[in-house]
Amino acid sequence: MAKHSHLFVETFDGFLGYGMDRKTDENTLHVFLQKFADDDLMKTILTRMSDDDMAEVFEVISKMLKKHLSEPEYHELFLKEEG
Repeated sequence: MAKHSHLFVETFDGFLGYGMDRKTDENTLHVFLQKFADDDLMKTILTRMSDDDMAEVFEVISKMLKKHLSEPEYHELFLKEEG
């Protein structure tokens, strides 16, 4: 069974747009990030990104994980480690 899921992007049928209100921003970012992480897109975009581009994305994601997740949450939700 797969550990990762990207179901929100497949089922969301509401309004997308950034800057209107918090809930719409959250939904838009959720869809945007799931679409960005698509395997086919990653195969294409990663080969075109510079080392600086890749470092920037890595640093932003790492910063968000450290800022918003506790250590146990990091292991459970991001690393998908079991109990």
